[in-house]
Parts: sequence; structure tokens; C-alpha cells
Amino acid sequence: MRPKHRIGLLLTTAVLLLGLTGCQRADMSVLDPAGPVAKMQLSIIMLSVYIMSGIFVVAMGILLYVLIRYRSRRGQNQPPKQVEGNNVLEAIWTIIPVILLAILAVPTVTTAFALDAKPTGSNVLNVKVKASQFWWQFEYPDLGIVTAQELHIPTGTKVNLQLETTDVMHSFWVPRLAGKTDLIPGRTNTMWIQADQPGEFQGKCAEYCGPSHGVMDFLVVAEDPRQFQAWTDRMKHPQVQPAGDAAVEGEKLFAQNCASCHSVAGTNFKGALGPNLTGFADRIKVAGVLENTDENVRRWISDPAAVKPGTKMPKVPLNEQQISAVAAFLRDLK
Repeated sequence: MRPKHRIGLLLTTAVLLLGLTGCQRADMSVLDPAGPVAKMQLSIIMLSVYIMSGIFVVAMGILLYVLIRYRSRRGQNQPPKQVEGNNVLEAIWTIIPVILLAILAVPTVTTAFALDAKPTGSNVLNVKVKASQFWWQFEYPDLGIVTAQELHIPTGTKVNLQLETTDVMHSFWVPRLAGKTDLIPGRTNTMWIQADQPGEFQGKCAEYCGPSHGVMDFLVVAEDPRQFQAWTDRMKHPQVQPAGDAAVEGEKLFAQNCASCHSVAGTNFKGALGPNLTGFADRIKVAGVLENTDENVRRWISDPAAVKPGTKMPKVPLNEQQISAVAAFLRDLK
């Protein structure tokens, strides 16, 4: 390869890498932490960056000095003085990396132990997280609540998560609240998160798990304690009575076609194969990826595989009018 071609290739690679740095979604930036776990992890990231940046600057400085100081000169026929076997230099470039590693290792180890410790006390919320292709279930054992796709938590509260999978390996990841933790078949992993401020924090599966891995999304909805209490009250005493003829017809169709897989608190629908639909109308997203609108509810019911390829939810044999009726029933679940 000619020198000018090498330079062009290097410049092209540099431009592509620089462009890729802007591909991360703003609402999923680890550089904008919203809780103590993410802040501790960011501090380790930045410490590593500072150390590596310092090493790069020093190494490049020495390289430039050597290139200039010992460049070839006219009339110079002898090589410069060699320093091979210099015990002082050998000691310096052995001791310095050891010191830098120690500076990085100490806070890394202490942070790892802090994040591994299970939160205890009265101000702790326990949640069991179960992942399935391609959706998330959140169970609050102390509150008697089960929901899906949206993890509601109160701000300023440590949330202890027990992570399990019902099928293949998945990974729980909410970049602004914590780094990822894998969900491994036959094993229960734990982690904890906390949100310092109200908001909606995007979560994703961070372990390839099948054709719809890229849309296996969920939301962590952080609310102030009063709003969280109001949400728990609604989930414990949900509105399930259909309003209007279409919703009444939709309830009957739901019982015939959907109740074997889905559960709704306050009804006789106790299916456990699919997501719990209690409070469905109050959810922000449908299937974790579509805005919760009438059109998107109908779109999901009519052809789930078109939204999430490989999903286990079948295409129910209903006509457009029947699909609209089921959607009306779901939109009344508050």
C-alpha cells in the first residue's frame, strides 16, 4: 500500500470513529448519571480515562522528543548512545505502572464491594425481575403487585433487584442508573439501583437473545414517594370495568383469546405465559417500544411478529372490528 493511501485510510478510520461517538442516545448516556450507582461507576470510568490520557500524553511526548533529539543528521555516521540495560530506567518504568494500577485498583475494588452489598433497612424496595423473549416482568413481593415493561420506583430509595430469566440469557441495563447485570438461566443475580430525581429512564436488554433483542426495551419510571404510593394504590385496586359497548365486547373476546396467557388483577384472567396487563391504559409504551395509542395497540394485537420478530405472542384470528374492541377493553384498564 502506498504511503498516501495509508494516510487516507487512517484519516477515514478516524472520521468514522469520531462519527460513531455520536450514535449513543442522549437518554442512555452513562455520562449523565441519575443515581448513586451510576455515579460511582462513572467515577471509575473517568479515573481510568484520566490515567490512560496521562500515559498517552507522556508516551507521545517521549516519542516526539526522541524523534527530534535523535533524528538523522548530515555527517552523522554513528548510532546514538544506547541505554539498554539501564537499571534506573528499568526500575522507573516498572514502578510507575504498579503505582498507576494501585491508584485504579483501590477505588475499583471498594466500589465493587459497595455495589455488591445487598441493601437492607426499612427504606428498601424489593423487586423480582424476570426476563423472557422479548419482554420484562416486575414483581413487588412486599406490595403484592405484578406488572410488565415498566419498573416504577420511588426517588431516593434503594431498589434491590433479583434478576432471573425464563429462557435464554438476557442482561438488565439502565445506563443512567446502573451498568448491566446478566440474567443467567438457572441462576439468580442481584443488583441495586436508586434514582435521585423523578423521570423516565430507558432500559434495554444488553445481551443478544434472539431476533428482537434490539427492541427488548423497558422503562424505569422514577416518581416522588407520593406519586409512587398513588401508583401502588391503583395497581392494588385497578379499574377493570369496561366502559362502552366496544369495551364490553372486547372483554369477551379477551376472555376467549387472550386470558390463557395474560393476567389482569381484579378479574378472573390469570394467565402467566405473557405480560401482566394490570393498569395497561396507564402505561407509557405498548410492548415496551410503541407509544401507548389506540392505533399502536391495534397494530400490536393484529400482528405482534411485525413489531417484535420471534415473539411468542401469536397472531390472533380476529377481524379489524374485533381487534378494535379488544383494544378498547385494554385502554379501559387503569
